[in-house]
Amino acid sequence: MSVCIIGTSHTKFGKLPENIYELIVSSGKNAIKDAQIDAKEIDAIWIANYGSLDFNNQGHLGPVSVEIDESIRFKTCVKVESACASGSAAILQAINAIESGRVKFALVIGAEKMTSLNTKGITEVLAKGSYWPQEGQMGMTFPGLFAEYAKGYQAHFGFSNEQLRQMFAKVSSKNHKNALLNPLAQMPLDISYEDILNMPDSKNPIIADPLRLFDCSLITDGAAAVVMTNIENARSIKHEIVEIAALESACDYLSLSKRPNYEFTAGKVAIKRAYEKAKITLNDIDFAEVHDCFTIAEILAYEALGITSDKEGYKALEEGIVYKDGKIPINLSGGLKAKGHPVGATGVSMAVIATRQLTGKALGFQLNNPKIGLTFNIGGSAASNFATVFKRIS
Repeated sequence: MSVCIIGTSHTKFGKLPENIYELIVSSGKNAIKDAQIDAKEIDAIWIANYGSLDFNNQGHLGPVSVEIDESIRFKTCVKVESACASGSAAILQAINAIESGRVKFALVIGAEKMTSLNTKGITEVLAKGSYWPQEGQMGMTFPGLFAEYAKGYQAHFGFSNEQLRQMFAKVSSKNHKNALLNPLAQMPLDISYEDILNMPDSKNPIIADPLRLFDCSLITDGAAAVVMTNIENARSIKHEIVEIAALESACDYLSLSKRPNYEFTAGKVAIKRAYEKAKITLNDIDFAEVHDCFTIAEILAYEALGITSDKEGYKALEEGIVYKDGKIPINLSGGLKAKGHPVGATGVSMAVIATRQLTGKALGFQLNNPKIGLTFNIGGSAASNFATVFKRIS
């Protein structure tokens, strides 16, 4: 059974005045409105969220959904957590429910309110997504974990410090420039990679060597939501719809010390499965939104997608493949780096961005007649990996 997205919503990303309850309720209402159905038709709701217990002193987010509409009272409303991949994990749960026949219309909301804490507090909360005994408890942060990827990549493939800095700065510049076209993005900037390379340390300090400030995604509040149903229902409501042709996941050891630190090993597995499930190859993809929580992560995503072979991720930038006018544009929305990264909302945000790109309502640069898009969403230090293929159906 094919599952489709028929409604989307997406808040501005950044430091927002709304609390976690308001973000959930408003995004849910707007997605239902966009789906052109009544709230009473929603059979179940999944809320993707990582850290509300720590960020907002509120666990048990599922019942917040009832505030969307009184008709949702007594429906199934559940919170889903898988670190930064919570959104994709929640969408997978909704797909399973629709395919099983238990649910006709599903609503998935991703939301995070991170700015309620200071930077130190946020860093401590995020560290709980690592392997606590050996990582978070020992003072390891997520910039630190992805710095391990950067150092591992450099050592394994023999890059110089300057080569590493150049490829990272090109990723950062590309995504900040792409965000200029996204009215909901947190940090649009017209900045060249040379500007980043030439910044004084006071403006671009080392956060976790070799990662600097401009290599890191943003602390963000925000929400996104999608309404999903099977293809038969979708066709009865809308003429142009987007099918989730594949959503495949692959988990790995939670501890980075048990995995290679120069590639997304399980990410490659998830992406390969998604290609096979959707019966496509890389050459069929018109664009992708990938998890650039740190610039090294986007380089590793190029290689996991197969855009380049291992060690040659930099060629995707040098040859222009991943720019907005390239063969496979990556992160046209600005990505996590510039659009923002409200952790639990990110996977749903990616789904909204893919859907809107395919229906001609892009958040960011609009491609000419795209038909297939892919999202790659990871949780923790890539212990959780989700690859999703979206196809436009007219």
